Amino acid sequence: MATQLWRTDALMRGLTVRRIRTRLGREELLRVRRGVYADQPCGDDDELRALMLRLPEGAMLARQSAARRHGFGVLRDDLIHIQLPAEVPKPRLPGVVVHRSVLSVDPVFVAGLPCVPAARCAVDLARAVRRLDALPVLDAALRSGVVSQDDLLAEVSVHGALRGVRQARQLISLADGRAECRQESQLRLIVVDGGLPPPEPQLWVSDGDGHPLYRLDLGYRERRVGIEYDGLSHLDRSRLRYDRERINWLDAAGWRMRYFTDRDLYRRPQHIRATIRAALS
Repeated sequence: MATQLWRTDALMRGLTVRRIRTRLGREELLRVRRGVYADQPCGDDDELRALMLRLPEGAMLARQSAARRHGFGVLRDDLIHIQLPAEVPKPRLPGVVVHRSVLSVDPVFVAGLPCVPAARCAVDLARAVRRLDALPVLDAALRSGVVSQDDLLAEVSVHGALRGVRQARQLISLADGRAECRQESQLRLIVVDGGLPPPEPQLWVSDGDGHPLYRLDLGYRERRVGIEYDGLSHLDRSRLRYDRERINWLDAAGWRMRYFTDRDLYRRPQHIRATIRAALS
């Protein structure tokens, strides 16, 4: 049964203050946010619906919050991001970040919640976050299937000279929906920013009969150079056995594999570039 939500003013049209307090004491009503009540415990969507009841007209989920709803929420953020028209007074609510928009946009509704459209959301993030996080957002947006590269190009074209638009425009040309995780996208960007050719994401290597056998995070097919990001999943014993078998087969097939970790990705980007450059030469 769907959770019912009421603002205080709506409740008081049918109940006295005393009756409201009685129902709260019996837990027939639950306070979700200041001025908003529910008839049962709330999930995440209900809490966001409760927040919307507190916000001015025209409010919609934006940035990381909208990206999660659209299916490309690869950036970690516990805050709720809301967008309001530029002329609307900015409310102050705990845990809520309000963004003003100078570009008009109509919301789309995802699970009943008003959200900035997917292409606008992706471009807004690509303009606003650091470069190393922007490409993962664009890759994930393409992978989710909710936008195409043409959608992103059309969207960025209306952002004019807004802050960060040059970064967004450049990275849209590099975006690739084949990337499967944030670190793969970041690794690819580090390589490209080092002046190296863009490696192919999720490159399949076939056996002698032409059947796809192993898939690499990134690679250069003609040069037989593969690039892998090793995260925590590679520490599992069964995964380790599989990885060793895979490494031995690729080595025997003439592939030069290079492996990197979070330390390389976030502290030693020059080491990554030098290693790949040496492998290619």
